[in-house]
Amino acid sequence: MQGGSGRSSETTGVHVHRNRAKRRAVAALASATLFLLPSGAAAADLRGGVAAAALRATAAGGAVAGRPTAAADPRSRPALQTLPFATLSRSAAGGATLHEHTTKPFSLLGVTWADPTVAITGVVQIRTRARGTGRWTGWQNLESDGSQPGDARGSTDPLWVGESDGVRARVVGGARRALPAGLRIDLINPDASAASPTPALGGSSKPAGTDKLARSSTGNAISTAGTRAQAVPLPTRPVPGMVTRRGWGANESIVQGAPEYTGPVGVFFVHHTATGNSYSCSQSAAIVRGIQAYQVRSKGWDDIGYNFLVDKCGNVFEGRAGGVGRPVLGAHTLGFNTDASAIAVIGTFDRIGVSSAVRTAIATVAAYKLGAYGNDPAGRVTVISGGGNLYPKGARATFWRISGHRDAGRTDCPGDVLYSQLPSIRKIAGAAPAGLRFQHMTGAVKRGRLLYTRGAIKPLWNLATPSALINRFEILVDGALVLAEPGGHRTALLHLTPGGHTVTIRAEHLSGRVSTVTAEVVSDATAPVFTAGPEVALRTGALDGTVPIRLGWAASDVNGLSSVRLLRPSAVDLGTVTHGRDGTLRPGVPATFTVAATDRSGNVASGSVTRTPVVVSEAGSQRTGTWRTLSNPNYLGGVALGSTAAGATASWTFTGRSAALVFGRGADSGRVRIFVDGTDAGLVDLRSTSTVYRQAVWSRSFDDDGSHSVRVELEGPAVLDGLVYLH
Repeated sequence: MQGGSGRSSETTGVHVHRNRAKRRAVAALASATLFLLPSGAAAADLRGGVAAAALRATAAGGAVAGRPTAAADPRSRPALQTLPFATLSRSAAGGATLHEHTTKPFSLLGVTWADPTVAITGVVQIRTRARGTGRWTGWQNLESDGSQPGDARGSTDPLWVGESDGVRARVVGGARRALPAGLRIDLINPDASAASPTPALGGSSKPAGTDKLARSSTGNAISTAGTRAQAVPLPTRPVPGMVTRRGWGANESIVQGAPEYTGPVGVFFVHHTATGNSYSCSQSAAIVRGIQAYQVRSKGWDDIGYNFLVDKCGNVFEGRAGGVGRPVLGAHTLGFNTDASAIAVIGTFDRIGVSSAVRTAIATVAAYKLGAYGNDPAGRVTVISGGGNLYPKGARATFWRISGHRDAGRTDCPGDVLYSQLPSIRKIAGAAPAGLRFQHMTGAVKRGRLLYTRGAIKPLWNLATPSALINRFEILVDGALVLAEPGGHRTALLHLTPGGHTVTIRAEHLSGRVSTVTAEVVSDATAPVFTAGPEVALRTGALDGTVPIRLGWAASDVNGLSSVRLLRPSAVDLGTVTHGRDGTLRPGVPATFTVAATDRSGNVASGSVTRTPVVVSEAGSQRTGTWRTLSNPNYLGGVALGSTAAGATASWTFTGRSAALVFGRGADSGRVRIFVDGTDAGLVDLRSTSTVYRQAVWSRSFDDDGSHSVRVELEGPAVLDGLVYLH
């Protein structure tokens, strides 16, 4: 319901009508109005307590009783039809007879009278006939809070009835008191507009084919963040998604005067239009056009009074002209239009409530308007009345920042059930962002409580609060703001300098409240280092067609290793603790070993080594002392050299990085002394409880790939089977 004057001057509470521009506008309106005059006498309706206004009219423009001539284009139909009530012939019971009356098509109606200071007694009821089916509705009440100062005429609230072409009306109760002079029904056709109205909308809950406000604001007075000294650009405060005036087809030609502006919005009022709930959301734009037409043409206001409207599906509509992001002075809450804004829910909510979508839509617009000036939507405020029917001029009134119309005036608006839902709306509007969390950190790997990156990360976050309620996200590194993203974004690209950092996502609600989530991130762009190897060396073991070798390496990283892997000649996970792995190679075949070390940030270092095993037979050695040739398939090549003479020697010279001596072993074997590059390298005992062949019994690696010599000197019996080296 409306509750403010058309221009809403809080100092006088009165709309000025008598200037020349207004008189010209009223004259133009009268010349365009289709008046349907009564005909016939009112007959008595003897039901007790009923006083009725008899309507008997013939539609102008060639229509005859029963059905008017259909207009092909709804814009060619009259925007306003008025049906004056006939003079009542009251019986002792105070009754009057009503008739069915055919009209040009209309969709919204209300009852008005000449003197806005006079209140109508009784209940105004109407019935309408649906265009197309010819069916009549039951009697419906028209609500009224009484007229307000500044109205050109007294009025009920308008009622949406859908496309109709017939009407009946009556007043129930108050029959022994005179009805106001100039009593009439105003029938509104919302599709008759000097502006190009929006085409008929589809049947979905979301209006189709309407202009939407971009999610950016123009003219916001205050940012909740205040003045910032840093150079990080902040995204523009987002405007809630809504249907613009152009989108719903506002008739700008009937708007009187330029918009007026008030101070910072400190209170936000919730109304209902009391136009009924029998509409589909595809009709919402037409209802808004109808409300504008009724408030301007019938009540004499400058424009639609509400700053915003919302239908039962949660679609928001821009109301009074002047700029969504600016503090437009509305005409909605008598005595409290200054420093205030308002939204009206299209419908009647005294017995039913609004859906969660509508509650969220109301909360979003309220948080947008209040939060822009740092006002907590869940808080309270004390304001000074400009004069109304509940608070006289100058009285102090304390309201919730989001209040119902009834808090400020003597009215049932916004309906009992919707009023009971206001606490939940305040909770949504004034809440901090809920459920803020990191979902993923692209470019980083989690190890324990820390995340590791090579420098570039893309944090991905989410939260439970709808994006429409989020002003922006701020990204801070070590407490300093580095980026800011719009409320609909969920990721950003960051470049971190080397070292440990705290990365924080700060979500700011339209209300100004914030929530944060933090991650500890280590930035490391330096690859691991191989402190040794990788290298291949010969080892002891049997030569059964292959040569036993050992791969060795050592890698380190300041922030730790995540893996070490052998890539060639086969893929093997080597782990981060061990530094060697045994294997075998085929003699005479080059083999390349590649090892990769990866740190916790994903940096990789790799190293490779290629080695070829060479087997030199015992016959290729230089010998002293007594040796004899031994034949056995178990020897390398089927032959070996045996000696029992202490002091017998054999030696080899080669170029390579590792060498191994191959002997047979048994219970009668003795010891041999080994010299490397002329230096005594110690004794090797060849004795064994069982006889084994082709055994690498000793090995040695070198720091270079140069020329080296190995000599053996027997201290007891031995079977020499050759030398192996790597190059």
